[in-house]
Amino acid sequence: MHFTNRYISSLVLVAALAVPAAILANAMPQEASVQVRVYDRDHKDYHNWDDREDHVYRLYLSDHHRPFVEFSKQSSRSQRDYWNYRHSNPDRN
Repeated sequence: MHFTNRYISSLVLVAALAVPAAILANAMPQEASVQVRVYDRDHKDYHNWDDREDHVYRLYLSDHHRPFVEFSKQSSRSQRDYWNYRHSNPDRN
């Protein structure tokens, strides 16, 4: 009887250790693409830089008669101007 209890206890222990490992092994990534987040210092929030944000950024540059320069290469002042624009003109979803 003592041997049976030890055997059952061992099986329960193995199952308890194996189940989380099996769950982690089956985890799927949420997205295959790289997500870029940009911090807006003045408004103390983050923005996801995706195709939609890039499109709005290009419209902003066009509306303000500025040549295209990659956002990360813009001066701090220009980046602040853009985020102020974005906060005063949010997406209309």
